[in-house]
Amino acid sequence: MSAVATPRAPPRHVAIIMDGNGRWAKARGVPRIAGHRRGAEAARRTVIAAAELGIRYLTLFGFSSENWKRPSGEIQDLMALLRHYLCGEIAELHRNGVRLKVIGQLGRLAQDIISLIEHAETVTRDNSRIILTMALSYGGRAEIVAAVRAIAAQAACGALAAEEVDEDCIARHLFTSDIPDPDLLIRTSGEQRISNFLLWQCAYSELVFTKTLWPDFSKRDLEGAIDEFYGRERRYGASVGSR
Repeated sequence: MSAVATPRAPPRHVAIIMDGNGRWAKARGVPRIAGHRRGAEAARRTVIAAAELGIRYLTLFGFSSENWKRPSGEIQDLMALLRHYLCGEIAELHRNGVRLKVIGQLGRLAQDIISLIEHAETVTRDNSRIILTMALSYGGRAEIVAAVRAIAAQAACGALAAEEVDEDCIARHLFTSDIPDPDLLIRTSGEQRISNFLLWQCAYSELVFTKTLWPDFSKRDLEGAIDEFYGRERRYGASVGSR
């Protein structure tokens, strides 16, 4: 009689660089904003899929600090889409037990968007099925600089000694101080770089690159990336066989 396979625990934290909206739109001869709208639908699907798979933390790279360099018209369209998402999707996230957290240089966003973010975080703060972190106006280097400045300010006023500054200290000053580092980082569209995303946090994350454009990303793609994750041996710098 064959043994029953023990179900594998999903990665605790999955982070995704959502790439390919523009190429998806170009391939279909439609405006870029159409690709971004379909990308927002893919984000909705992925949050639900991640919750169904038992993933506790999901972090999505929505808008980078470098994206502010895009044409003003596209930025306006993206901000309008963000407003629509924050107004129209929060009730559904709340019903599905999703807690929303937003990280990044939020001061660069319009005040009404900041207010919508604060409202969404407040409404969902007691949910615990899955923690969804959206990175908006976010850059990994800027995050580290902000952490170093905060630590330097504490040291300057005598609240922190130099010998107390270690990896844990820096991690406590990052935007992600209250969530674990990603086990798995996925990037869609075939590009193979991390583009200034969670630079500190992804030091030991497994990286999976898929050719699927983000608007087409599905639960099956997420499951495929997780299957690849299971095939990796995570040694954290140790020798083969030493863990």
